[in-house]
Amino acid sequence: MCDKEMTQKIIKSEGVTPTERLLADLCDRSFLKLWSYPNPFKEDKDELCDILAVFENHVFIFFDRENLAFSKEGNDPLINWNRWKKKAIESQTRTSHGAERYIRSGRNIFLDKDLTIPFPFDIDRKEMVVHKIIVAHGAKEACENYSVDNVYGSIAVSYGPNEAELPFPFMIHIDKENPVHVFDSHNLPIIFSELDTFCDFTSYLDAKVDAIKAYDMLSYCGEEDLLAHYSLNFDKSRNKHFIGTSKKDINTMMIGEGEWKDFIELEIYKRKKQADKISYFWDRLIQITCQNTLNGTIGGSSPLRGRSAIHEMAKEPRFHRRELSERMIQSIRNFPETSQRIMRNLSFMPSFYEGKGYVFLQLKVDGITDYENEYRPKKQALLEIACGAAKNKFDHLKTVIGIAIDAPKYAETNSEDFILMDCTDWPDEQREHYEKANEGLGFFKTGVVEQRTVTEYPVVKKPKVPNRVKIGRNDPCPCGSGKKYKKCCIGKNGI
Repeated sequence: MCDKEMTQKIIKSEGVTPTERLLADLCDRSFLKLWSYPNPFKEDKDELCDILAVFENHVFIFFDRENLAFSKEGNDPLINWNRWKKKAIESQTRTSHGAERYIRSGRNIFLDKDLTIPFPFDIDRKEMVVHKIIVAHGAKEACENYSVDNVYGSIAVSYGPNEAELPFPFMIHIDKENPVHVFDSHNLPIIFSELDTFCDFTSYLDAKVDAIKAYDMLSYCGEEDLLAHYSLNFDKSRNKHFIGTSKKDINTMMIGEGEWKDFIELEIYKRKKQADKISYFWDRLIQITCQNTLNGTIGGSSPLRGRSAIHEMAKEPRFHRRELSERMIQSIRNFPETSQRIMRNLSFMPSFYEGKGYVFLQLKVDGITDYENEYRPKKQALLEIACGAAKNKFDHLKTVIGIAIDAPKYAETNSEDFILMDCTDWPDEQREHYEKANEGLGFFKTGVVEQRTVTEYPVVKKPKVPNRVKIGRNDPCPCGSGKKYKKCCIGKNGI
């Protein structure tokens, strides 16, 4: 729970070059705001990488390189390509492998060149999963000019045996035994806008590594094309997207040009983007607390210290943030219109992850004289009781995250309070403690939590036809599609 303790302000580099600043800005606007740090240093005062991000046991090592080999006029394009590839890809790949070795060695990492500010996160060297990511700039126009089929000027990529040779230029080859991810000027913003949560980003990278291991060769014309392929492939039995095919006798996977261009024209994609808009309400809650942590103005336990409510909130995937945001906004709208001096509203919201849930508490209290020292501790105490009551009501919960705010219908300004309650162990005395504390409050004593199914790609449901309505097989379908009933909704609703 929150208290009066303040954290130390954290000074982050903003990146040195324009492209580094772009990358840092994209990281800040995604889930990585609190967990990513540009230009960290090694013990020898050399830079470790351009951005280092750590979330749970995942370590993201970013390298950003712009090379202007193609700006030299008069040279053969293939000569420029080889020069560009050597500097922007091959050199950065070797450097990324060295950065991984340094991190695995357990040596110190610092945020400043004077080695006075240590990297704020502990890294579990045994359990960490490393993602090496190279962002390469400077080849877009050359790629477009080389082939009229290159829709966006993206770099083609192939993963295969280290000794494999590519028969044509403007495709980079990467050793499948020690892979790195390569993004470019065009698809970097796409990746960070489409995969802007920890769950979505890591799920994509993990699926990609799985495919690299599964096939003798994986190749694609642009990272955005691979992302389109991934987005359209979903395994219901495993409840996850994947790259490749379910066929067992395929050993090479090639993703063609234009997959992304076609994908973003699909109606299901447009519906998803429209549906996702509300989900950024959840992001704003996270970002406010992350910025307060960086500014050193957050009260209570810092999200930098292991698990926290904000850490757990940041794990939710994009499509489930829709549901969480919708429920919170609906609860705010449903807060009673009242002249009473004290009024509260409590909601429970399931997480995407099994065994986790959220308690959302709104309070209206008139006549507060000492907000920080008198009112806020009482609000935090109520939130704790509500979380304990949620665990007593829903026994399957292992983690409860509490969120408390002043009811927006009545508050001109607001402050957020968060609590993480670990319910893995819940002895009888703890259960009895919260039952007694809840006796006069009645949290979760009545009502049933509405269970709803949330899908990543929203489906437009056709209207049901009442059984009493007689419709002929050749009549127009009542769903409004313009098709005959026998070729549209027949069999789903009956005649």
